[in-house]
Amino acid sequence: MTDPPYPRVHVVINPASGKDEPILNTLNDVFREYDVAWDISLTHKYGDATNQARAAIASGVDLVVGYGGDGTQHEIANACLRAAAETGRQAPMGILPGGTGNGFAREMGVPKTLREAAVLLCTSTKTRSIDVGRLVSVEQPQAHDRYFIQRLYVGIEPEEQTSRELKEKYGVFAYAINMAERAGTKERHHYRAEVDGDPLEFDGSKIYVINSGMMGTGLQITHTYAIDDGLLDCFVLDPQNLDSIAAAAVRFLDVHTASASRYYRQARSITIAAEPDQPVWADGEHIGRTPVTVDVLPRALTVVVA
Repeated sequence: MTDPPYPRVHVVINPASGKDEPILNTLNDVFREYDVAWDISLTHKYGDATNQARAAIASGVDLVVGYGGDGTQHEIANACLRAAAETGRQAPMGILPGGTGNGFAREMGVPKTLREAAVLLCTSTKTRSIDVGRLVSVEQPQAHDRYFIQRLYVGIEPEEQTSRELKEKYGVFAYAINMAERAGTKERHHYRAEVDGDPLEFDGSKIYVINSGMMGTGLQITHTYAIDDGLLDCFVLDPQNLDSIAAAAVRFLDVHTASASRYYRQARSITIAAEPDQPVWADGEHIGRTPVTVDVLPRALTVVVA
């Protein structure tokens, strides 16, 4: 047997993730077979995964891995990126899908089962360098939230988010159920934005800034994005403006019509302000309120892939 590409691995496990499976037994079987030295840490609250992954990187591990959903992967990515910014050393990031949706794992082509994903980490010498979104500024910022790997959105209050109970009951369909239940209750707000220096004003209920558009269902919010093109894709939704809904629908369906480019821009830097101020979310985590400024760091994160 050849030597593993990553001899020392640290796995951060989120025990509250959506899957019920024998995590440690599976990892022990796979890592022992491939002669990988490994250890774990368990999260108890938001922020633990970032802190634990950063400590592992500082200790010199070859690969830091998150077992959990997209929120866990968000934290591991933040640890890798912050370590690189502060010390110049970035350990590659590995993914073990253990959440409800696992959209980022799908984006990276990681196998769906824990065993297959673990074998990938023990055998693959291939990595992919992807873009990340960086939060340049945000009102009331939370610690550990300087970067996002999937998407940032504005306009959903914390109490409107899909609940853990709904996720446990309906799985990936919980997001669609929650969206349908709240479809007729969304308020419009007046937004001011600056997109690569171009000032814009408009009304709407929600703004998306997309780095990765892949969802846990395997569907894509938009087909216009690429996760390594050095650009962020942004668009606005306004339930009282059917034209904006139709434009989002044709992007979702990957229909190439003239309306697909309406209410949509690609940019390297975006500032969003609102009246009144609106909540800001990065990879599903509430990080503060508008105004918020983000930019893109091209191919700044290294991820182990098949």
